[in-house]
Order: sequence, then structure tokens, then C-alpha cells
Amino acid sequence: MAANPEITDPLPSGSFKESPYDPRYDPLVSATGRGQAYAPTYWVGTAGTPPEDDGPVDHDFDADVVVIGSGFTGLVTALNLAQEHGVKAVVLEANRAVWGCTSRNGGQGQNASGRLYRSQWIQRWGLDTAKRLDAEIHGGFEYWKSLVDTIDCDAQPGGHLYTAHRPKKMAFLENECRVMKDVFGYDTRMLSREELHERYVADQEAAGALYEPDGVGVHPLKLAFGYIRKARALGVKIHPASPVLGWETINGVHHLRTPGGVVRARRVAVATGGYTPQGLHKSLSNKIMPILSNSMVTRVLTPQEREEAGLKSTTFITDTRTLRFYYRLLPDGSMQIGSRSALTGADAQNSRHLDLLKEGLYRKFPTLRNIPIAYSWWGWVDVSHDMMPRITQPDPKEQVFYAFGYGGNGVSFSAHAGRRLAERIMGKDGKHWDLPIYNSPLPGHLFAPFRRLGQAMLYKYYYLRDERF
Repeated sequence: MAANPEITDPLPSGSFKESPYDPRYDPLVSATGRGQAYAPTYWVGTAGTPPEDDGPVDHDFDADVVVIGSGFTGLVTALNLAQEHGVKAVVLEANRAVWGCTSRNGGQGQNASGRLYRSQWIQRWGLDTAKRLDAEIHGGFEYWKSLVDTIDCDAQPGGHLYTAHRPKKMAFLENECRVMKDVFGYDTRMLSREELHERYVADQEAAGALYEPDGVGVHPLKLAFGYIRKARALGVKIHPASPVLGWETINGVHHLRTPGGVVRARRVAVATGGYTPQGLHKSLSNKIMPILSNSMVTRVLTPQEREEAGLKSTTFITDTRTLRFYYRLLPDGSMQIGSRSALTGADAQNSRHLDLLKEGLYRKFPTLRNIPIAYSWWGWVDVSHDMMPRITQPDPKEQVFYAFGYGGNGVSFSAHAGRRLAERIMGKDGKHWDLPIYNSPLPGHLFAPFRRLGQAMLYKYYYLRDERF
């Protein structure tokens, strides 16, 4: 198969000279970087010193299992392989450890994955499968919480608020609340605008909200650093600045070519999310749509500013736009908000994308209009073409596995995905394998060369539907 594009100005083997962060990086067109610095996120600025890693690959060697990608999924996969199965995996990362979405997301840990609601699960697969899928994902959420409990990551329990950004969206939320409560047994409830303002936040756009008790906000980079420490303590090797530039399978052994040497592996797991480069492996061609998401964080608000804005709770929030805003008050008193961004990496730095976030925040909390913005960044999210994730072995004849397609709901689900991915790698049986997130590969895209044209058209349609009709 075609090799990944070569990097330029390669680093000397065995060294790790950090290269500058490239804000224009685009997985559909950019060459793989090597050893890039972190994006300038709030999380990077407040996480403290990164834990030690094992340095770049600097010679050829053999490994039982290689995990490509050192984000949440890759780290928990390696952690489970070591902890539960006695296998000390090798993790290969192109840039700094947890350089991609793991250090750029919103830190919202929800009892969810993919982009579909539970009512849509019922429509797509029927009630029995939907209930089994719910039990699987909720069990994964509980597993993630058990990890969070062991890591100092600024956890903010308190559930999740789903706000109606327009009065007509209340009916939608009321239906989802009923489905979650009556069908799946969750203690969900609806809040009026007045109840929302009195108990949680005085969001001036919100007509009301759905409250679900399952939800924990975290500092994602502190959580990931905790995963690294746990995995390395069990013998996992993590090699940053070691992009896979070529992949050849010879007699069932995968030869992964990095700038510093070839790693020969019996089994390979791919966990590169929205940062998956073109041509990495044939099983991934045109299987995900990388989508940019923007985030920003204000400076720390004074107690008076928080009171004037009506910020009474750290419960995290999502609104009902298709191009949704997600936002919350952070532990230090600053305010974070995120939403959609540019279509391409080349346009990511355009100021209009940051302006969209600012105006979104100011519509919701007008008194914050003159508060300075302390951090602004963007990152790529992996969205599958059918809006649901996959943790699978795409070809039973080949020892290649992957977990993808969380659609922006990967902070918590990635831990469960890593646990299940480790089980798949080890060939473990389980009744859950017949669920739709496990029993088929990611669907392809017939019009992949034109997907961004389609995305641009959808964004215009979504804007009109969200804001006008």
C-alpha cells in the first residue's frame, strides 16, 4: 500500500528536538509531522510538567502489540493490555504524547458516544438492541469514572445539561427526557427556563433544559498524563516523535517504518482519531470525516463577574444546535466554550471562527462581553459516516484493529473503547461483540473527494435550521 508522505528535515535518530506547532495541520492534506509542540490550549497551559516517556524510536525492534496513537484510546488500550492481559504494548506517536484531540477537547465526560440520541438507536436497531447498547455504553461510563477516581484531573461531577437554544426545541428535549427515563431508566428531568436560571446558569438563550445525572467534567490533559503514568508503570513503552511513515505486512508481521527504525509487530491497533493521516492503512481509507472544533477560555472571572453572569454551577452544558455549543465554568473560575470551526486547516486561523465562539458566549451570557479571552485553539474530531463509533477488527484475516468515530463524545467513551479494543486484540469472546459498534467496520464514503464540499453545504443548511427556521 502507499506509504504516508515523508516528513521534511528529519530529526537525528535517537534525539527529540521539539518542532513548532503547525496550526494549519489538516489530516486530509498535510504530511505527517514529527515531534510537534502542543497546541496552545488551556489544558496544556494548566496541566503542569508532562510525565516522562520513552523517547523516539531509535533502532529496529520487535513487539507483540503496537498501538498507533497516544491519545485517550491508545493509552487505555495499552493500559488494559498490560493490566488485564499481561501484554506490554509499544505506543507510537507522531508528535508529543497526547498531542491530538486528547489535549484539545472540552473535557466533558458523558454517558454517550457517537452523534445519535437514544431515540435514534431505537429507530435504527430496535428496542432490544438499543437497550443492550445503552447497557454497554453506560457500563463504559462507569469504568471511565473508576479511572477518573484514581487520577487528579480536576473532576467536576454534577451531570449534564442539554439546553434548548430556542423554545421550539423544548419538545425535542421533552421526548428525549421521556425516552431516557421511561425506556432506559435514567433519572432525567426537564427544567424550565426559570429553574435553569435559579439553580444552574442564567443562559439568556435557553428556553429550558434537560438534566441528566450522568456527567463529569475533567481536565483532559491531567487525565491523560495520569493514564501515561499508569501505563508506563506497568511496562508500556511510549515513543513520541515516531510517526508511521510506511506500513508493510510480510508473512503476517507488520513492519512499521518510523524515522528512527522499523518496528515489527504481530498485532497493530490504530487509535489516531481525527488525526489519522491519509494512507496510513487500507482499512481506514475514507472511513472517517475529520471535523474541526474551536475552543476558547476566558481569563479567570471574579466572584462578582460570575454572579452577574448567573454562573452558579460547574455542571457542563450542551445546546440543541446541530452545530452545537458546549460550555462550562471551570474549577478556577474561567469560562470555556467550544463549537464548530473551519472546514480546512488552511482556514483554521481565520478570525471569524473565534468570533463565532465569542458571539455564542455573549448571547448566552451578555455580561461577559468585555472579558478578555485567555486561550483559543482548535482540533480535529473523528466523525463516522453513520454517526456511530466502531471498535473492531475490519479484516478477520489480518491482525489489525481500530477504534474510531466518537463524534465528539470520546472523553469518557474512549476509556471503554480502549478496554474493548484490548479484548479484541487478545481474541476474547463476549456477548457484546454482536452489537452494532463492534460487529462491522466503519462505513466508507462514496464521494470522499467531495466530502468537504458536502460539509460546506450541510453547514449552511444546519445554520438555517438552527437559527432561522
